[in-house]
Amino acid sequence: MHTTVLRSATREVTLGHDRRFCVIGERINPTGRRLFQEQLRAGDLSAIERDVAAQVAGGADVLDVNMGVPLTDEPDLLGRAIRLVQSCTDLPICIDSSVVEALEAGLAAYEGRALVNSVTAEDERMELILPLVKKYDAAVIALPNDADEIPMESTKRLRLVDKIVEVATSEYGIAIADIVIDPLAMPIGADPTVVCSFLETVEGIRTKHGLNTTCGASNVSFGMPERHQLGAAFLTMAMGAGLTSAIMDARTPAIVEAVRAADVLLGNDEWGMAWIGAHRARQAAAAAAP
Repeated sequence: MHTTVLRSATREVTLGHDRRFCVIGERINPTGRRLFQEQLRAGDLSAIERDVAAQVAGGADVLDVNMGVPLTDEPDLLGRAIRLVQSCTDLPICIDSSVVEALEAGLAAYEGRALVNSVTAEDERMELILPLVKKYDAAVIALPNDADEIPMESTKRLRLVDKIVEVATSEYGIAIADIVIDPLAMPIGADPTVVCSFLETVEGIRTKHGLNTTCGASNVSFGMPERHQLGAAFLTMAMGAGLTSAIMDARTPAIVEAVRAADVLLGNDEWGMAWIGAHRARQAAAAAAP
């Protein structure tokens, strides 16, 4: 089983099958946030500081940073956002963009060892992104879809995982431990079989390659009521199958506490010490409150 090491200038976070689940905070993302987009276009990055503080307080281990705002210079904006985030926290960063120039700008600005989000099994995307991953000694999230489709069957996804691993390691010299697979979480409201396919893919990745895995956790509950409950149930099931991290809302206690409880039950929080420590910290804070 492989471990994936991420670093900021002063802190190290390790993803692994015998480690506590890695919560990657998703909030620094303008998608669906009209006011935030307007602020970013105006050069106002102050909301990022509030988002960082909320996610750190919620228990995030890594922060995903996405600056995909139309009508902006995304490479410049992403570089500035990463420098701002690093001035606010020492958590490692997941640099998130579909624009290759923005990814390189973000990697150049980052102090540490980043996680790149993301590459697919498309030959053209791997040719553009994997050299950057190697150049900046980063880790990378890889999605098992290609130019033809987003496969719904786990067998097809696993074949594309094989392709990504082969190309990344043999053609670009990327360490296998630095490949984090996103098994493609899809909305359960659109197809009742998607979670079963996801879990089969996670299990297959762990069994064959021993790789770390992640996903956009909120995708599963999209369009459904009581999304937090669905998200908490999904992540604990996925952890049992071998999921080691997720890009998720670190500001939602119900979901974060569910994965921390699963850490205890899966034996990844030795003697439940982190769980007990968090409980005592909440008790102390409540006692100190007026």
